[in-house]
Amino acid sequence: MNNQYWQKARQSRDARFDGLFFVAVKSTGIYCRPICPAPTAHEKNVLYYQYAHNAAQAGFRPCIRCRPDSAPGSAAWLGVKTTALRAKQLIDLGENDNCEILATRLGITSRYLRRIFNQHFGVSITQYRLFNQCQFAKKLIQETTLPITDIAFAAGFKSVRRFNDAFLHQLHLAPSTLRKTKKESSPVIILTLPFRPPYNWQALHSFLSKRLIAPMEWITPNSYGRTFKLNGAVGHFNAHFKAKNNHFKVEIVIDNTEHLHKVINNIRRVLDVDADINHIETHLKGSINGAFNLSEGLRLPGIWSSFEAGIRAVLGQQVSVAAAHTLVTKLVAERGDKHADKIYFPQPEDLATCDFEFFKMPQSRKNALKNLSKYCADNPENSLLDNWLEIKGIGPWTVNYAKLRGQSNPDILLAGDLGVKKALVNTQQFNPELSAPFRSYLTFQLWQQLS
Repeated sequence: MNNQYWQKARQSRDARFDGLFFVAVKSTGIYCRPICPAPTAHEKNVLYYQYAHNAAQAGFRPCIRCRPDSAPGSAAWLGVKTTALRAKQLIDLGENDNCEILATRLGITSRYLRRIFNQHFGVSITQYRLFNQCQFAKKLIQETTLPITDIAFAAGFKSVRRFNDAFLHQLHLAPSTLRKTKKESSPVIILTLPFRPPYNWQALHSFLSKRLIAPMEWITPNSYGRTFKLNGAVGHFNAHFKAKNNHFKVEIVIDNTEHLHKVINNIRRVLDVDADINHIETHLKGSINGAFNLSEGLRLPGIWSSFEAGIRAVLGQQVSVAAAHTLVTKLVAERGDKHADKIYFPQPEDLATCDFEFFKMPQSRKNALKNLSKYCADNPENSLLDNWLEIKGIGPWTVNYAKLRGQSNPDILLAGDLGVKKALVNTQQFNPELSAPFRSYLTFQLWQQLS
């Protein structure tokens, strides 16, 4: 991306470019989002950075007005070497493993990981993790009522002193300057998750409504919410769609804020707020060669976990959406974890010894549910879903569905899906492979053609 392109985007203040690059102003020492409402700086005083951490590393401090920490995530996975990107994604998700453990998870040496990470992102892994933690903490300080001590631990720091030192070094600001008045604490954490428009809330709402598992999930004309469990943390969230402001207002209740970073990033994934949807749709338009009209702003509706997506997929094999919905609802009613007035999707260990006697279905299907649950209970850290193919009763469609909705992998074409096959028959011929690396979005576009 050249500076001339970024210059035009900055001058337009177009929200579609929010989070794709950052603008540093030499005369003020501040870096901003391209949508910052401050007066437009002269071009001679401006520097452009693809990532916020690069601007901070150059000595610029974040703008208090437009708050770069609140920008939608950038599409860093486009054109970036897979291994380096995977390391960045794990850190973005709140993983605090040291470099050696991270390298082991990726199947490479720590020395090689350090080299390729610096090569692609211009910063060391340690520096990027610290910057990421401080950015997250800054958002919590400015948007929530959480005490500073809780924020420090939620961001992954082991002490408040270490947090204060890192915050000042990484963002060139002291935490105290961002919260000058004491806020009354509340059990509900409220924050914003911006997105780049367009965002087709109507299509997402329709898709989720047909598959909603009450009372584990709930939906209104302008919001979606559900209960969750993640790394031992238990809670629920409500995400309110704000079209005018290009963001979701999210309310979170959680019993352990040390896991808050991972929870928020999973909500971001479930709602697909970080997609550069304009880039994706431009690519899809070129690849389908006019075979059908795209639905603008279509997002990937995520499921909370790969395990939940896998179970839903097994229950949805060779049956209608309505029949699958009935089965999942019954599973949650029979084996869901109930606490007070909330119910949670059963965990792998909850189903690993279950006989599923409440289902009227072939024993082979029940065995597949049990085998998948036992495998996930025995391998809680294994995110390589292709390994599921070793499980009796689990085939490629189930694995791909879990990748599509449980991991929000952007490049999964459910070629064996009956809906996709039907949509392809009803459209002009084109080569779906040309839609890579966005075949997941093509899958949902094809499903949309059946609506």
